[in-house]
Amino acid sequence: MKQLLSLGLALVLGMGAAWAQSNPLLGKWKTKDDETGRIKSIVEITERDGKYYGTIVELFRLPEEEQDPYCDQCEDDRKDKRVLGMEIVREMEFDEEWEWEDGTICDPKKGSVYDCEMWFEDDDYNTLKVRGYILFLFRTQEWYRVTE
Repeated sequence: MKQLLSLGLALVLGMGAAWAQSNPLLGKWKTKDDETGRIKSIVEITERDGKYYGTIVELFRLPEEEQDPYCDQCEDDRKDKRVLGMEIVREMEFDEEWEWEDGTICDPKKGSVYDCEMWFEDDDYNTLKVRGYILFLFRTQEWYRVTE
């Protein structure tokens, strides 16, 4: 009986480790501005305590733009913090429909924080749909997996 219990525990733990290694959400993503079509940044999505977070690890700025912007419009703990290194995605939770939801996303340019959901439409897991919304108003962006 102990051997069976040990085997069951090993399988459960092994499945958890395999899930952590194969979770398609984890990694670096190029963000594309849905208004301009321009690649704006790279966000790295990580997992902590079963929730998912995204941090800006690289910015792509035009010469006329502020090269090291701060979130002067933010009203929470990100107020006046550098955009580079900022955690813009917080507390996303995985659901059984292969979506991540119940978290938030911050637009550092406007300082706004929105409810957020993320999902993949294709099985290649290279294009992530990211939707920020308030009630029935929403914007959806496509983020692209960094493969380098």
